[in-house]
Amino acid sequence: MITYALITSPLGPFLIGGTDAGITHMSFQHAVDPFQIPASWVRDDLAFPNAQEQLQAYFSGQRTTFDLPLTPHGTAFQKQVWQALLAIPYGQTTSYGAIAKQLGKPNASRAVGAANGQNPIPVVIPCHRVIGANGKLTGYAGGLAIKEALLTLEGVLPADDGDQLALF
Repeated sequence: MITYALITSPLGPFLIGGTDAGITHMSFQHAVDPFQIPASWVRDDLAFPNAQEQLQAYFSGQRTTFDLPLTPHGTAFQKQVWQALLAIPYGQTTSYGAIAKQLGKPNASRAVGAANGQNPIPVVIPCHRVIGANGKLTGYAGGLAIKEALLTLEGVLPADDGDQLALF
């Protein structure tokens, strides 16, 4: 059984879903392509209190790392990519090509991009920290506005008015 909670974030409703073993899904529900919650899932907005607390601290600029049990479902390659994403420090970015090289598959930039796009636990598995080799923001399942807002919160991009939370 998968339980889910919807919390309030500066970017709209944010879904946290999972089981007793760990978190399997997160999603910005006002994203370009929001996660469709299966009818079999059970809503409990008090579920995942530790995740809720850590996410609220992150969104308020008070937390830079997460300590949560994660159990994403994916292929072996996707899980390798997601593990590499977890190593990208707060406030830094990397490219699809750099991750491909790190994984020993230097010609797999597009496959890394596809795996990055299938990340079921954004923010905690920081797929927003992956940008194009030219330094440009490229694809994000939640939409480029959310990616830009997260990178601004982390200080990678300058805030328009000096207040990082203003984009939210």
